[in-house]
Amino acid sequence: MGLAWVLFGILAFISIVGIPWGRSCFVIAGFSFFPFGKEAIFRDELTRAEDIGTGSFGFIGNALWFVFAGVWLAIGHVASAIACFVTIIGIPFALQHLKLAVISLAPVGQTVVDKNVAAMARYKNDKFKL
Repeated sequence: MGLAWVLFGILAFISIVGIPWGRSCFVIAGFSFFPFGKEAIFRDELTRAEDIGTGSFGFIGNALWFVFAGVWLAIGHVASAIACFVTIIGIPFALQHLKLAVISLAPVGQTVVDKNVAAMARYKNDKFKL
């Protein structure tokens, strides 16, 4: 599935207009190859600042992504998860594929960080809200 992300990233970069989607594809491809110990998090949740990918343009970008590539990558991840669930040893990989299936539906505005960094960002955001 990581190779599928790379393929969609290359196709996005070829179109020039799809460069933001291509960047997301390559980040998530790395996450797909090495998923353990990492987590996808929205950039505005991480930095507490809105950018072009987390605002209304990000919503439009995710809507376009969903139609052209998101559904197909999600189907691939769900199929891979089912194949991994068949064996007991593959259950942790299946769970990662299900996480990636959710991410593949709307990747614009997200980034991949270590789990500790994501937990610290969420802790600071909760503390900041109080």
